[in-house]
Amino acid sequence: MEIRSSGDLALAGPGRVRGYAAVFGSAAHLGGFDEIVRPGAFADSLASGQAIRALYHHQGDALLGSTKSGTLQLREDDHGLQFELALPDTTHGRDLAVLIERGDVAGCSFGFTVPDGGERWEQRSGTFLRELLRVDLREITLTSDPAYTDTTVALRSLDKITEYKPSYQMLWLETCR
Repeated sequence: MEIRSSGDLALAGPGRVRGYAAVFGSAAHLGGFDEIVRPGAFADSLASGQAIRALYHHQGDALLGSTKSGTLQLREDDHGLQFELALPDTTHGRDLAVLIERGDVAGCSFGFTVPDGGERWEQRSGTFLRELLRVDLREITLTSDPAYTDTTVALRSLDKITEYKPSYQMLWLETCR
């Protein structure tokens, strides 16, 4: 699974949070390649009705909401993947509301896999470009740990890029705004 983050997080009212878990069109520089998320990349996942979870720091035991229960709402707009989340009245939910209000937690992220045909690779001026055209969205997360606040994407770990279309088992990437 791959992970991206951004810093568009704000309280939308008592017990509600909104932001963007992904932003379209910005090139992310990942060392071995650049990457761009294209509009429509989440459309199939959103239309499928599959359960997508909201988590704190990508921790499965820190569930904040889900599309299945209606506590997480997701939509694509011209800017990116927008969400609104009703925080639960749990330790994680109450603590998170305080941390967001203080500005300690300002990052958003999403976890996904890329289905066959969901990406396009090309080489431009000696740099590989990966365009995400369609992804299977698994989760969004709220985080205080966006790796680099002055970049769009920061590399967490990456197996190896050895050829034009890299072979990989799993990428862990985090984006920041």
